[in-house]
Amino acid sequence: MNTSEIFLLAMLLIFAVPYLFWRLLKTDYFAPLVVVQIIMGVILGPGVMGNLFPEYHKFVFNPDVVKTLNGVSMWGVILFVMLAGVELDLKKTWQYRRESMTTAGLSLGMPLLFGCGAALLLLNYQGWIGAKAAPWQFLIGTGMACAVTALPVLVMLMEKLEILRQPMGQRLLRYASLDDVAIWGVLALLMLDWERVGRQAGFLAAFAILTFAYRRLMVRLSKNDRWAVALIWLIACSFGADWAGLHFMVGAFLAGVVMDADWFGQEALDAMFKNVLLILMPVFFLSTGLRTKWDLGGYSVFFVAGLLLLASVGGKLAAAHMAGKILKWKEGEASIIGWLLQSKGLIEIVFANILLDKQIITSETFTALLLMAVGSTMLTIPLVHPKLHRAQNRGLVGQAS
Repeated sequence: MNTSEIFLLAMLLIFAVPYLFWRLLKTDYFAPLVVVQIIMGVILGPGVMGNLFPEYHKFVFNPDVVKTLNGVSMWGVILFVMLAGVELDLKKTWQYRRESMTTAGLSLGMPLLFGCGAALLLLNYQGWIGAKAAPWQFLIGTGMACAVTALPVLVMLMEKLEILRQPMGQRLLRYASLDDVAIWGVLALLMLDWERVGRQAGFLAAFAILTFAYRRLMVRLSKNDRWAVALIWLIACSFGADWAGLHFMVGAFLAGVVMDADWFGQEALDAMFKNVLLILMPVFFLSTGLRTKWDLGGYSVFFVAGLLLLASVGGKLAAAHMAGKILKWKEGEASIIGWLLQSKGLIEIVFANILLDKQIITSETFTALLLMAVGSTMLTIPLVHPKLHRAQNRGLVGQAS
Protein backbone atom coordinates (compact mmCIF):
# COMPACT_ATOMS: atom_id res chain seq x y z
CA MET A 1 0.00 0.00 0.00
CA ASN A 2 1.05 3.59 -0.57
CA THR A 3 0.98 6.25 2.17
CA SER A 4 -2.44 7.58 1.13
CA GLU A 5 -4.01 4.13 1.42
CA ILE A 6 -2.41 3.46 4.80
CA PHE A 7 -3.57 6.89 6.03
CA LEU A 8 -7.15 6.09 5.00
CA LEU A 9 -6.89 2.69 6.69
CA ALA A 10 -5.78 4.47 9.90
CA MET A 11 -8.70 6.92 9.56
CA LEU A 12 -11.08 4.00 9.09
CA LEU A 13 -9.88 2.48 12.36
CA ILE A 14 -10.10 5.83 14.15
CA PHE A 15 -13.73 6.43 13.20
CA ALA A 16 -15.20 2.92 12.85
CA VAL A 17 -13.86 1.07 15.89
CA PRO A 18 -15.02 3.50 18.64
CA TYR A 19 -18.41 4.04 16.99
CA LEU A 20 -19.14 0.32 16.65
CA PHE A 21 -18.00 -0.34 20.22
CA TRP A 22 -20.18 2.52 21.53
CA ARG A 23 -23.22 1.61 19.47
CA LEU A 24 -23.17 -2.20 19.75
CA LEU A 25 -22.31 -2.35 23.46
CA LYS A 26 -24.59 0.60 24.34
CA THR A 27 -22.03 2.22 26.63
CA ASP A 28 -23.62 5.69 26.55
CA TYR A 29 -24.68 5.66 30.21
CA PHE A 30 -21.20 5.27 31.67
CA ALA A 31 -19.05 6.04 28.62
CA PRO A 32 -20.35 8.53 26.01
CA LEU A 33 -18.88 8.30 22.51
CA VAL A 34 -16.23 10.91 23.30
CA VAL A 35 -14.98 8.76 26.22
CA VAL A 36 -14.97 5.62 24.06
CA GLN A 37 -12.91 7.48 21.45
CA ILE A 38 -10.34 8.45 24.09
CA ILE A 39 -10.15 4.86 25.37
CA MET A 40 -9.81 3.48 21.84
CA GLY A 41 -7.04 5.98 21.18
CA VAL A 42 -5.13 4.45 24.10
CA ILE A 43 -5.88 0.89 22.95
CA LEU A 44 -4.72 1.63 19.39
CA GLY A 45 -1.52 3.19 20.75
CA PRO A 46 1.83 1.48 21.40
CA GLY A 47 0.93 0.59 24.99
CA VAL A 48 -1.67 -2.01 23.92
CA MET A 49 -1.86 -2.71 20.16
CA GLY A 50 1.82 -1.85 19.74
CA ASN A 51 2.73 -4.59 22.20
CA LEU A 52 0.20 -7.15 20.93
CA PHE A 53 0.77 -6.63 17.20
CA PRO A 54 4.04 -4.70 16.81
CA GLU A 55 4.51 -5.34 13.07
CA TYR A 56 0.93 -4.41 12.23
CA HIS A 57 1.15 -1.31 14.40
CA LYS A 58 4.38 -0.13 12.73
CA PHE A 59 2.84 -0.72 9.29
CA VAL A 60 -0.36 1.28 9.91
CA PHE A 61 1.10 4.01 12.14
CA ASN A 62 4.34 4.56 10.27
CA PRO A 63 6.16 7.94 10.59
CA ASP A 64 4.59 9.44 7.42
CA VAL A 65 1.05 8.54 8.51
CA VAL A 66 1.66 9.76 12.06
CA LYS A 67 2.90 13.14 10.75
CA THR A 68 -0.26 13.53 8.68
CA LEU A 69 -2.47 12.52 11.60
CA ASN A 70 -0.65 14.97 13.86
CA GLY A 71 -1.36 17.80 11.41
CA VAL A 72 -5.09 17.02 11.33
CA SER A 73 -5.03 16.61 15.12
CA MET A 74 -3.31 19.96 15.64
CA TRP A 75 -5.89 21.85 13.60
CA GLY A 76 -8.76 20.08 15.35
CA VAL A 77 -7.52 20.86 18.84
CA ILE A 78 -6.83 24.52 17.91
CA LEU A 79 -10.47 24.89 16.83
CA PHE A 80 -11.69 23.01 19.90
CA VAL A 81 -9.71 25.18 22.35
CA MET A 82 -10.88 28.37 20.60
CA LEU A 83 -14.52 27.26 20.99
CA ALA A 84 -13.88 26.53 24.68
CA GLY A 85 -12.70 30.14 25.00
CA VAL A 86 -15.78 31.51 23.19
CA GLU A 87 -18.03 29.55 25.61
CA LEU A 88 -16.92 31.71 28.55
CA ASP A 89 -19.56 34.22 29.66
CA LEU A 90 -17.65 36.55 31.97
CA LYS A 91 -20.60 38.99 32.26
CA LYS A 92 -22.75 36.42 34.07
CA THR A 93 -19.78 35.47 36.23
CA TRP A 94 -19.42 39.09 37.35
CA GLN A 95 -23.15 39.34 38.10
CA TYR A 96 -22.91 36.41 40.55
CA ARG A 97 -19.32 37.13 41.55
CA ARG A 98 -19.39 36.23 45.27
CA GLU A 99 -20.90 32.80 44.76
CA SER A 100 -18.91 32.17 41.58
CA MET A 101 -15.55 33.30 42.95
CA THR A 102 -15.98 31.35 46.21
CA THR A 103 -16.95 28.09 44.50
CA ALA A 104 -14.50 28.39 41.61
CA GLY A 105 -11.66 29.36 43.94
CA LEU A 106 -12.23 26.36 46.20
CA SER A 107 -12.85 23.93 43.33
CA LEU A 108 -9.55 24.99 41.78
CA GLY A 109 -7.50 25.37 44.97
CA MET A 110 -8.36 22.13 46.78
CA PRO A 111 -7.58 19.64 43.97
CA LEU A 112 -4.52 21.75 43.08
CA LEU A 113 -3.29 21.29 46.65
CA PHE A 114 -4.08 17.56 46.63
CA GLY A 115 -2.48 17.14 43.19
CA CYS A 116 0.69 18.96 44.30
CA GLY A 117 0.85 16.55 47.25
CA ALA A 118 0.63 13.58 44.89
CA ALA A 119 3.31 15.11 42.63
CA LEU A 120 5.55 15.63 45.66
CA LEU A 121 5.42 11.89 46.28
CA LEU A 122 6.30 11.19 42.64
CA LEU A 123 9.39 13.42 42.88
CA ASN A 124 10.90 10.73 45.12
CA TYR A 125 10.93 8.29 42.19
CA GLN A 126 12.69 8.47 38.84
CA GLY A 127 10.83 8.65 35.54
CA TRP A 128 7.94 10.99 36.34
CA ILE A 129 9.37 14.53 36.12
CA GLY A 130 10.20 15.79 32.61
CA ALA A 131 13.73 16.43 31.40
CA LYS A 132 13.26 20.22 31.15
CA ALA A 133 11.11 20.74 34.24
CA ALA A 134 12.03 22.52 37.43
CA PRO A 135 10.49 20.77 40.46
CA TRP A 136 8.01 23.65 40.99
CA GLN A 137 6.85 23.36 37.37
CA PHE A 138 6.22 19.64 37.78
CA LEU A 139 4.34 20.19 41.06
CA ILE A 140 2.14 23.01 39.75
CA GLY A 141 1.62 21.36 36.34
CA THR A 142 0.50 18.05 37.88
CA GLY A 143 -1.60 19.86 40.48
CA MET A 144 -3.35 21.93 37.82
CA ALA A 145 -4.01 18.78 35.77
CA CYS A 146 -5.87 17.46 38.82
CA ALA A 147 -7.77 20.76 39.17
CA VAL A 148 -9.00 20.98 35.55
CA THR A 149 -12.72 20.92 34.81
CA ALA A 150 -13.51 20.09 31.17
CA LEU A 151 -15.93 22.88 30.25
CA PRO A 152 -16.96 21.56 26.77
CA VAL A 153 -17.43 18.00 28.06
CA LEU A 154 -19.31 19.38 31.09
CA VAL A 155 -21.69 21.09 28.65
CA MET A 156 -22.29 17.75 26.85
CA LEU A 157 -22.83 15.87 30.12
CA MET A 158 -25.30 18.48 31.39
CA GLU A 159 -27.18 18.33 28.08
CA LYS A 160 -27.41 14.56 28.54
CA LEU A 161 -28.68 15.06 32.12
CA GLU A 162 -31.10 17.79 30.89
CA ILE A 163 -29.90 20.45 33.33
CA LEU A 164 -27.83 22.68 31.02
CA ARG A 165 -30.51 25.39 30.71
CA GLN A 166 -31.62 25.09 34.34
CA PRO A 167 -30.24 27.37 37.08
CA MET A 168 -27.89 24.69 38.43
CA GLY A 169 -26.49 24.09 34.96
CA GLN A 170 -25.84 27.81 34.48
CA ARG A 171 -24.14 27.99 37.88
CA LEU A 172 -21.87 25.09 36.93
CA LEU A 173 -20.94 26.86 33.69
CA ARG A 174 -19.92 29.96 35.66
CA TYR A 175 -17.75 27.97 38.07
CA ALA A 176 -16.09 25.99 35.28
CA SER A 177 -15.56 29.13 33.17
CA LEU A 178 -13.67 30.88 35.97
CA ASP A 179 -11.53 27.81 36.55
CA ASP A 180 -10.76 27.63 32.82
CA VAL A 181 -9.48 31.21 32.83
CA ALA A 182 -7.28 30.49 35.86
CA ILE A 183 -5.96 27.23 34.41
CA TRP A 184 -4.88 28.78 31.12
CA GLY A 185 -3.35 31.71 33.01
CA VAL A 186 -1.29 29.34 35.17
CA LEU A 187 -0.33 27.38 32.05
CA ALA A 188 1.00 30.56 30.45
CA LEU A 189 3.15 31.16 33.56
CA LEU A 190 4.42 27.58 33.46
CA MET A 191 5.41 28.04 29.82
CA LEU A 192 7.41 31.22 30.50
CA ASP A 193 10.81 30.86 28.94
CA TRP A 194 13.18 33.39 30.52
CA GLU A 195 15.40 33.26 27.46
CA ARG A 196 12.46 34.36 25.35
CA VAL A 197 10.62 36.50 27.89
CA GLY A 198 11.01 39.55 25.62
CA ARG A 199 9.19 37.71 22.83
CA GLN A 200 6.46 36.65 25.22
CA ALA A 201 5.97 40.18 26.55
CA GLY A 202 5.90 41.44 22.97
CA PHE A 203 3.30 38.86 21.97
CA LEU A 204 1.03 39.71 24.92
CA ALA A 205 1.37 43.45 24.28
CA ALA A 206 0.62 43.00 20.57
CA PHE A 207 -2.31 40.71 21.41
CA ALA A 208 -3.81 43.31 23.78
CA ILE A 209 -3.50 46.11 21.19
CA LEU A 210 -4.75 44.04 18.25
CA THR A 211 -7.71 42.74 20.28
CA PHE A 212 -9.25 46.22 20.31
CA ALA A 213 -8.88 46.54 16.54
CA TYR A 214 -10.16 42.99 16.01
CA ARG A 215 -13.28 43.50 18.12
CA ARG A 216 -14.10 46.80 16.39
CA LEU A 217 -13.73 45.08 13.01
CA MET A 218 -15.89 42.07 13.90
CA VAL A 219 -18.96 44.11 14.88
CA ARG A 220 -18.90 45.75 11.42
CA LEU A 221 -18.75 42.48 9.45
CA SER A 222 -21.54 40.18 8.25
CA LYS A 223 -21.87 36.76 9.89
CA ASN A 224 -20.30 34.98 6.92
CA ASP A 225 -17.28 37.28 6.96
CA ARG A 226 -16.94 36.92 10.73
CA TRP A 227 -16.23 33.19 10.48
CA ALA A 228 -13.45 33.73 7.92
CA VAL A 229 -11.87 36.58 9.90
CA ALA A 230 -12.20 34.60 13.15
CA LEU A 231 -10.22 31.71 11.65
CA ILE A 232 -7.51 34.09 10.41
CA TRP A 233 -7.36 35.65 13.90
CA LEU A 234 -7.20 32.19 15.48
CA ILE A 235 -4.28 31.06 13.32
CA ALA A 236 -2.39 34.34 13.87
CA CYS A 237 -2.82 34.13 17.67
CA SER A 238 -1.80 30.46 17.76
CA PHE A 239 1.28 31.15 15.65
CA GLY A 240 2.23 34.19 17.74
CA ALA A 241 1.93 32.30 21.04
CA ASP A 242 3.97 29.37 19.74
CA TRP A 243 6.64 31.67 18.24
CA ALA A 244 6.88 33.48 21.58
CA GLY A 245 7.57 30.20 23.39
CA LEU A 246 4.20 29.80 25.10
CA HIS A 247 2.15 27.21 23.17
CA PHE A 248 -0.18 27.36 20.20
CA MET A 249 -3.06 26.18 22.42
CA VAL A 250 -2.56 29.13 24.77
CA GLY A 251 -2.86 31.41 21.73
CA ALA A 252 -5.97 29.54 20.54
CA PHE A 253 -7.66 29.93 23.91
CA LEU A 254 -6.82 33.65 24.07
CA ALA A 255 -8.17 34.07 20.54
CA GLY A 256 -11.49 32.54 21.64
CA VAL A 257 -11.79 34.39 24.96
CA VAL A 258 -11.91 37.80 23.26
CA MET A 259 -14.68 36.71 20.87
CA ASP A 260 -18.37 37.21 21.68
CA ALA A 261 -20.74 34.29 21.11
CA ASP A 262 -23.33 36.81 19.84
CA TRP A 263 -21.16 37.48 16.78
CA PHE A 264 -21.88 34.01 15.43
CA GLY A 265 -25.13 32.95 17.08
CA GLN A 266 -25.44 30.19 19.67
CA GLU A 267 -26.91 27.68 17.21
CA ALA A 268 -24.01 28.15 14.79
CA LEU A 269 -21.48 27.81 17.62
CA ASP A 270 -23.17 24.65 18.89
CA ALA A 271 -23.12 23.21 15.37
CA MET A 272 -19.43 24.12 14.96
CA PHE A 273 -18.61 22.53 18.31
CA LYS A 274 -20.43 19.31 17.42
CA ASN A 275 -18.80 19.16 13.99
CA VAL A 276 -15.30 19.63 15.42
CA LEU A 277 -16.00 16.85 17.93
CA LEU A 278 -17.38 14.59 15.21
CA ILE A 279 -14.92 15.24 12.37
CA LEU A 280 -11.57 16.28 13.87
CA MET A 281 -11.28 15.39 17.54
CA PRO A 282 -11.28 11.58 17.07
CA VAL A 283 -7.99 12.08 15.21
CA PHE A 284 -6.67 14.04 18.19
CA PHE A 285 -7.64 11.19 20.53
CA LEU A 286 -5.74 8.72 18.36
CA SER A 287 -2.69 11.00 18.18
CA THR A 288 -2.89 11.32 21.96
CA GLY A 289 -3.17 7.53 22.30
CA LEU A 290 -0.04 7.08 20.19
CA ARG A 291 1.91 8.85 22.96
CA THR A 292 0.78 6.51 25.73
CA LYS A 293 3.19 4.01 27.21
CA TRP A 294 3.87 2.32 30.52
CA ASP A 295 7.46 1.28 30.77
CA LEU A 296 8.12 1.92 34.47
CA GLY A 297 8.03 -1.57 35.94
CA GLY A 298 5.08 -2.59 33.79
CA TYR A 299 1.92 -1.19 35.32
CA SER A 300 3.04 1.38 37.88
CA VAL A 301 1.29 4.03 35.76
CA PHE A 302 -2.03 2.54 36.83
CA PHE A 303 -1.12 3.04 40.48
CA VAL A 304 -0.09 6.64 39.76
CA ALA A 305 -3.30 7.20 37.75
CA GLY A 306 -5.30 5.97 40.76
CA LEU A 307 -3.38 8.30 43.08
CA LEU A 308 -4.03 11.29 40.80
CA LEU A 309 -7.70 10.33 40.40
CA LEU A 310 -8.06 10.20 44.18
CA ALA A 311 -6.42 13.63 44.50
CA SER A 312 -8.64 15.09 41.77
CA VAL A 313 -11.99 13.66 42.86
CA GLY A 314 -11.27 14.09 46.57
CA GLY A 315 -10.20 17.69 46.06
CA LYS A 316 -13.26 18.63 43.99
CA LEU A 317 -15.72 16.99 46.40
CA ALA A 318 -14.06 18.57 49.44
CA ALA A 319 -14.17 21.97 47.72
CA ALA A 320 -17.85 21.63 46.78
CA HIS A 321 -18.85 20.68 50.32
CA MET A 322 -16.86 23.60 51.76
CA ALA A 323 -18.52 25.99 49.29
CA GLY A 324 -21.91 24.51 50.16
CA LYS A 325 -21.41 25.27 53.85
CA ILE A 326 -20.15 28.80 53.22
CA LEU A 327 -22.92 29.66 50.74
CA LYS A 328 -25.63 27.63 52.51
CA TRP A 329 -26.57 25.42 49.58
CA LYS A 330 -29.48 23.02 49.89
CA GLU A 331 -28.94 19.40 50.87
CA GLY A 332 -27.49 17.31 48.05
CA GLU A 333 -26.34 20.22 45.88
CA ALA A 334 -22.70 20.04 46.92
CA SER A 335 -22.35 16.38 45.95
CA ILE A 336 -23.92 16.92 42.51
CA ILE A 337 -21.80 20.00 41.79
CA GLY A 338 -18.61 18.33 43.06
CA TRP A 339 -19.04 15.24 40.90
CA LEU A 340 -19.85 17.27 37.78
CA LEU A 341 -16.91 19.63 38.28
CA GLN A 342 -14.47 16.75 38.73
CA SER A 343 -15.06 15.57 35.13
CA LYS A 344 -11.74 15.96 33.29
CA GLY A 345 -12.49 15.01 29.69
CA LEU A 346 -10.67 16.71 26.84
CA ILE A 347 -9.29 19.84 28.51
CA GLU A 348 -7.19 17.78 30.92
CA ILE A 349 -5.81 15.78 27.97
CA VAL A 350 -5.04 19.01 26.09
CA PHE A 351 -3.35 20.38 29.23
CA ALA A 352 -1.31 17.18 29.70
CA ASN A 353 -0.29 17.25 26.01
CA ILE A 354 1.20 20.71 26.49
CA LEU A 355 3.09 19.60 29.63
CA LEU A 356 4.45 16.64 27.65
CA ASP A 357 5.41 18.79 24.65
CA LYS A 358 7.35 21.13 26.93
CA GLN A 359 8.96 18.15 28.74
CA ILE A 360 7.55 19.16 32.12
CA ILE A 361 6.23 15.61 32.51
CA THR A 362 7.40 12.30 31.03
CA SER A 363 5.36 10.06 28.74
CA GLU A 364 4.65 7.80 31.74
CA THR A 365 3.20 10.70 33.75
CA PHE A 366 1.24 11.71 30.65
CA THR A 367 -0.23 8.19 30.41
CA ALA A 368 -1.22 8.29 34.10
CA LEU A 369 -2.93 11.68 33.56
CA LEU A 370 -4.70 10.36 30.48
CA LEU A 371 -6.00 7.32 32.39
CA MET A 372 -7.07 9.64 35.21
CA ALA A 373 -9.01 11.82 32.73
CA VAL A 374 -10.80 8.78 31.29
CA GLY A 375 -11.67 7.39 34.73
CA SER A 376 -12.85 10.77 35.97
CA THR A 377 -15.17 11.32 33.00
CA MET A 378 -16.57 7.78 33.14
CA LEU A 379 -17.49 8.20 36.81
CA THR A 380 -19.58 11.32 36.23
CA ILE A 381 -22.90 10.15 34.73
CA PRO A 382 -23.34 6.95 36.82
CA LEU A 383 -22.72 8.84 40.07
CA VAL A 384 -24.55 12.09 39.27
CA HIS A 385 -27.68 10.63 37.66
CA PRO A 386 -29.20 9.00 40.79
CA LYS A 387 -28.21 12.00 42.96
CA LEU A 388 -29.84 14.34 40.47
CA HIS A 389 -32.99 12.20 40.34
CA ARG A 390 -33.34 12.40 44.15
CA ALA A 391 -32.69 16.16 44.08
CA GLN A 392 -35.32 16.70 41.39
CA ASN A 393 -37.84 14.77 43.44
CA ARG A 394 -37.14 17.18 46.33
CA GLY A 395 -37.51 20.16 43.95
CA LEU A 396 -33.89 21.22 44.40
CA VAL A 397 -32.85 21.39 40.75
CA GLY A 398 -34.59 24.12 38.80
CA GLN A 399 -34.69 26.67 41.59
CA ALA A 400 -32.94 29.98 40.94
CA SER A 401 -29.57 30.60 42.53
